[in-house]
Amino acid sequence: MFRFLTAGESHGPCLTMIVEGLPAGLTVEKEVVDADLRRRQGGYGRGGRMKIEKDAVRFLSGVRHGKTLGSPITLQVENLDWVNWEERMNAEPVEAEMEPVTRVRPGHADFTGSIKYGHDDVRNVIERSSSRETASRVAVGGLCRQFLAQFGIEVHSHVLSVAGVGYETPRAMTREAYPDEMWSAVEESPMRTADATLTEKMIARILEAKRDGDTCGGVFEVVAFGVPIGLGTFSQWDRRLSTRVGMAMMSIPSVKAMEIGAGFETTRTTGSHVHDVLRHGENGNWSHLTNNAGGIEGGISNGEPIVVRVGVKPIPTLAHPLPSVDLATGENIDQSRYERSDVCVVPAAGVVGEAMMAIVLTEAVLEKFGGDSIEETLRNYRGYLQ
Repeated sequence: MFRFLTAGESHGPCLTMIVEGLPAGLTVEKEVVDADLRRRQGGYGRGGRMKIEKDAVRFLSGVRHGKTLGSPITLQVENLDWVNWEERMNAEPVEAEMEPVTRVRPGHADFTGSIKYGHDDVRNVIERSSSRETASRVAVGGLCRQFLAQFGIEVHSHVLSVAGVGYETPRAMTREAYPDEMWSAVEESPMRTADATLTEKMIARILEAKRDGDTCGGVFEVVAFGVPIGLGTFSQWDRRLSTRVGMAMMSIPSVKAMEIGAGFETTRTTGSHVHDVLRHGENGNWSHLTNNAGGIEGGISNGEPIVVRVGVKPIPTLAHPLPSVDLATGENIDQSRYERSDVCVVPAAGVVGEAMMAIVLTEAVLEKFGGDSIEETLRNYRGYLQ
């Protein structure tokens, strides 16, 4: 069984991840994980924290001489900003009196987390609820990406819109609609979108919001290619591939909506315009004429690209803060507080979405094909395809 845990606070010494269930003998390259961590830190609209951190992974267990051992893998990403927070975030008691954070930000975990856990200092909530935690998931996703590559599975993402500025015509979602050169253009764009004109318009929209002391949300799309028919199941609600993908995407901070394939668009028309016609080729391959299902039918992958669109709300930390409440006094106040933050995280959120897709597919592949070594898993996979 594949599983993972993350630990660490935003301004603590480090982020720590434990991954269990990857088979032995898988070649692991640190550079692949580090590249994904850098991609997460990029994108126009990021804040000052990204200028401080230089995220890179360190393997502490489970990997020897570049190959997995089959035992739990421990990864660590250092927080360089820890030197500025050592007293405030020290695990040991400190003599200095720390001024508590009591003004909550609307839309953040500040309020709900403080009430739930009985904290009188919102700092205790901020540190773990921060999107800094997603660096952990991207590191785990970087491992999973290397596992999936053994089966010809690739995962990509791109931004569809920011604060209403985006593509006017939906993409077809078939394999042909995503040429390789498109992804090269996405990686070169500061907005992670393939359209250069759209990139400029998105940046202009973010600048407008920044001048107003505001933030921008948007929509990104994650696409997985090469997924074989048969991952997931209809037999139990929580084992459906669509369930797992949905939970994974909705777990990303600031995500408030997601759809698989044509999603809500399918509710505006009739069945004859929605369902994907199946074809069987002379070479024995299965295919669909369209991909409105987004690669999943009946909770099971159908061989087409798995396509997920994810909606990210504007982040709640505003340079011009909204009215709020002081938890210490119970008073209504004119402004919540401002904490160093981003203006737009949509491009970075797409990279996190890739990681979550890779994690879900890794779990599903290992569930389907098993194996304690990568050779055994591949042997089972090849036998299934035959």
